[in-house]
This record gives sequence, C-alpha cells and structure tokens, in this order.
Amino acid sequence: MDTTILVIEDDSAISNFMRAILEGNEYTVHNAETGKHGITLCATLAPDIVILDLGLPDMDGLDVLATIRGWSEVPVLIVSARGNEIEKVAALDAGADDYITKPFGTSELLARIRAALRHAQPQGVTESKYITGELVIDVANYQVALAGKALHLTPIEFKILKLLAQNMGKVLTHDYITKAIWGQYTTENQALRVNMSNIRRKIELNPAEPIYIVTEVGIGYRMILIGE
Repeated sequence: MDTTILVIEDDSAISNFMRAILEGNEYTVHNAETGKHGITLCATLAPDIVILDLGLPDMDGLDVLATIRGWSEVPVLIVSARGNEIEKVAALDAGADDYITKPFGTSELLARIRAALRHAQPQGVTESKYITGELVIDVANYQVALAGKALHLTPIEFKILKLLAQNMGKVLTHDYITKAIWGQYTTENQALRVNMSNIRRKIELNPAEPIYIVTEVGIGYRMILIGE
C-alpha cells in the first residue's frame, strides 16, 4: 500500500534531503514551504503522516499543528531546530506524535516515521498482546512476562506499562501519562516517578540503563520496540 508523506519545511536543503531519503524508501512525498500551503495540502491530499517544521516563514508550526488537529488525527512528526524541553512538551501536548531535533540521522527519521504510522491504526482497533524484545504485555489476561517468566505488577504499574505499550515508540509526556492514569485534575508527577522506578526494577536487566522504557529528559517516557 502506497504511503503518502507531507513535508512542511521551508529550508529547501533539508526538504530535499528528506525527500531523497523518503522516496528512496518508497514513500510518496509532497512538499510545502509555508504553513498555509501545508494546511491546504493536508486537507486535499489526506496524507498518511505529516512532517512539520516549527519555524515556518508565515506562521508558527504550533499554529499549523493546532489547525490540522481541528479536523484530523493524521500522525504529525515535528522536525525542528528548537531543542528546548518546553517547546517539545508544548508540541507533544498540542497533539504531535513525536519530535526530532535537527540535525538528525536517516535511521532515526525512518524509525520515528514507522512508529508514528503504527499509531494510526483505525479507531476501535486494539491489540490484546504487545511484544518488544523478551517483554510480553498480555492486556487481555492482565499478565506481564520477561523471557518467559511471569512478573507481578501492581494495578497502577500495569496501567502505566499498558499505556506505554499501546503507544510503542512514541514519547508520552509526564502530564499525558499522569492524566491518563490518575485523572484530568491530578498532580501525581512524584507518583509517576516512583511507579516508573518500580516498573524498571521489574522489567529491566539494568534499571540504570533501561532498554525497554527510556527517559526523554524533562519530557516523559518512550517504550522502545525491540526486534523490528
């Protein structure tokens, strides 16, 4: 099945670089150099994923994201030179699926695109079992196993692990996780850190150097798909 990618980027060198990479991996690519043109193309082309730069000449990338999110759930991957944590969190909380800071490598770009596309499965389609490396999260049977050995997780730990598994490869902000687990009006950031520490002790060979759940410093956590 043909996969269409819309790249909204005003830097022609970076835009051409991404086009070469993506077309070389059999994606169909369309480019827009302004936010307004990008919004128009997104509406008319209905792409499978949007790669969006924040520093556009006519409008802020976050405004482009907000406009697209007003009528579409298309995966949006932010690619920007803005590397500070506040802007990353703002983009993710505004509905971006992921964030890559320039400069970036070819392998990282392609991996983030694959991860974002996995999240775009139709509404209502759910998985009952998630597998990454030797870790198996069996949602239907409320079981977690590592290398074939059953693990005991508390209900909260299981909910956190399931949420991360359902968003495999995607960074989830601290705020997103706490609201999903403890409710809309929570301030349970400390509880999240404690539970994450406990989860890592159970699922990681070396909790100090995790391979299954990595920390995006100052932003949140990402579960890694091992074995793709």
